[in-house]
Amino acid sequence: MPPAHRRGSGELYADLAAYDVAPLEPPYTPARYIELIRAAERDGYDVLILDSLSHAWTGEGGVLDMHDKAAAASQTSNRFTAWREVTPQHNALVDTLLGANLHLIGTMRTKTAYEVVEDDRGKKVPRKIGLAPIQRDGMEYEFTTVIDLSIDGHMATATKDRTRLFDGEHFVPTVETGARLLEWLSSGKDPAEESKRLLRLLKGQATKVDAVPRLTAWWREHAAVIAQLTAADKTALTEHCAKRKAAILAAAEEQPKGNGEDAPAGLDAVTAH
Repeated sequence: MPPAHRRGSGELYADLAAYDVAPLEPPYTPARYIELIRAAERDGYDVLILDSLSHAWTGEGGVLDMHDKAAAASQTSNRFTAWREVTPQHNALVDTLLGANLHLIGTMRTKTAYEVVEDDRGKKVPRKIGLAPIQRDGMEYEFTTVIDLSIDGHMATATKDRTRLFDGEHFVPTVETGARLLEWLSSGKDPAEESKRLLRLLKGQATKVDAVPRLTAWWREHAAVIAQLTAADKTALTEHCAKRKAAILAAAEEQPKGNGEDAPAGLDAVTAH
């Protein structure tokens, strides 16, 4: 890959780790990003950081710039038709990102706004907040993990995390953050397959529960494990437990009365928390 550019910001952290830098100057076309990704693959790199993907959208020669030029060259006043020429090039970049034979980290700038909040002394002060990433709508959902960084303090919050490593956490990223991701990537576990395995295990346990109160207690006791399921598998487990509850109540109604024992007390539903 090309040597580091002296005016670039990519080498500002060279005192913290050893890495190579490939400077990218305008035009920031999708094709140039694709070229660099392919070069990193050919050169045998394990990790590539694209800093930033926002340039491929709003930068000089980026997708929006390409669209403006295509619209200006068009014979029609309908600017929407220009996307027919530009969208396939953006889609090619997305396909390259998804199919890259290396670990890929992409940064994106965010649109900013201000909100008025109270400080520690109760005074109203403006605070800068980040909004949607500057890229085509939905671009962030192409990644396995999406972490938002607050403008004040660089506090990280995972808005999407298929690894489930950072769910519910607010933290300042460190070397340990990368180490946790690498450990997960090296574990060889597919999230969807692992969720199915857990679903089978949990279904088997729920089927053995013979009273509604115990079924509700079982759900609460296994909340941490249930949280590891995909949304679809969590729904499937909820439905399974609802059927199990119905079976328990039906069996209780069929029991002969007058033996001195009450039927199990049921709750309205077994729900996910």
